[in-house]
Amino acid sequence: MTIFRPLTRRSFLSGTAAAGAVILLHPFSARAQANQAHLRIMETTDIHVNVLPYDYYGDKPNDTMGLSRTATLIDAVRREATNAMLVDNGDFLQGNPMGDYVAYERGMKEGDIHPVIKAMNLLGYEASTLGNHEFNYGLSFMDKVLAGANFPFVCANLVRGTQLASNPREDSLYIKPYMIIEKTLKDGAGAEHPIKVGIIGFVPPQIMIWDSKNLTGNVMTRDIVETARAWVPQIKEEGADIVIALSHSGIDIGTGDMMENASFHVAGVEGIDAVFTGHQHLVFPGKKDFQGLAGVDTEKGTLQGKPAVQAGFWGSHMGLIDLLLDRDGNSWKVVSATSEARPIYERVDGKNNPLVGDDQRIVDELKPEHEATLAYVRRPVGKTSAPLYSYFALVADDPSVQVVSQAQTWYVKDLLKDSQWKDLPVLSAAAPFNRHSPSGLPLDFKLA
Repeated sequence: MTIFRPLTRRSFLSGTAAAGAVILLHPFSARAQANQAHLRIMETTDIHVNVLPYDYYGDKPNDTMGLSRTATLIDAVRREATNAMLVDNGDFLQGNPMGDYVAYERGMKEGDIHPVIKAMNLLGYEASTLGNHEFNYGLSFMDKVLAGANFPFVCANLVRGTQLASNPREDSLYIKPYMIIEKTLKDGAGAEHPIKVGIIGFVPPQIMIWDSKNLTGNVMTRDIVETARAWVPQIKEEGADIVIALSHSGIDIGTGDMMENASFHVAGVEGIDAVFTGHQHLVFPGKKDFQGLAGVDTEKGTLQGKPAVQAGFWGSHMGLIDLLLDRDGNSWKVVSATSEARPIYERVDGKNNPLVGDDQRIVDELKPEHEATLAYVRRPVGKTSAPLYSYFALVADDPSVQVVSQAQTWYVKDLLKDSQWKDLPVLSAAAPFNRHSPSGLPLDFKLA
């Protein structure tokens, strides 16, 4: 059980100076009365091992990414909040050369701590769900990574084995479907009260297609919304005051079974109070994405009237849902909510300007892995007998594009070699988006 300490003037001022940001009191904190509490729930999603603000592909710093930057936003909210929680929405394990370095070169032994988990442990997450990219390196690798976390993982629609039960609640699940966190909230009058927060997680069912090589015969998946409808009543029966969904699934108002982006419909499940989304690498609420969709309020940040957030990708944003809770007898209910996605940078005059600095704890903790990854990506892996360039790629055959296409063909053929499609011809398309002049590439080249 976590007991939150009151925010003093001294800690407020020192926290503001440390974070390098101006802290504004949320209206819920100002309005909360006796038997009312303001709970702030923060989200990260789709980190993809981008723990530091560094582009390993370009081998240069990048102010648009990095959990170490998002961590500064998280710290600022914690300093200003009486009651706060931090959750992750999945896709943290794969996505950049640091992830590949650990998976393919360093490896994971029993007891090893993955660098992204090192950073997450420092930040004190209370729960996470699994994203589709957690499975890219295989189940055994994922299991070793999860074992190093100081926080639990939940996923209600990942079933162990090859059989689905007649009811989702009877499935043999790979990890816990949900958890109930018991916390102590401080209300508007300073009194402390217990609360039970239910957290349920979901992964896109399509992992069975995307990672069939790793998953077929080992696990199965269920429809997200069907699973939510089955488990949420049990969470409430076990005493959860509020239920939040960690839905590693995007926002789509379409209908159908086994939807990849089902978070809109998750919000419609009775008993769910707030939805944390991800997977699409978009931002919600906001002025750019999801405009004009019925039941989606991009200004208020609601899906079917429920508060929701999607916090970009690679640490570009921190998702934040603020709940004003009212205590009725011995239970709590949500009486008001706001949602926002806070960025770590802004785009001004064609340039990316950072809005926050790094959490130095993460930078220091990951220095060995960062330096090892730099050595990994800077190591030449091949040599050409002639220059590779893509200057004429739009009008003629080009060797640099052909190298990519041939690599894609080899990879797909290897994936299909033990399947029913092993004898089918494989076609590959490679697009020359970045064109370089004949002098633009050296004879010795690196592949990330």
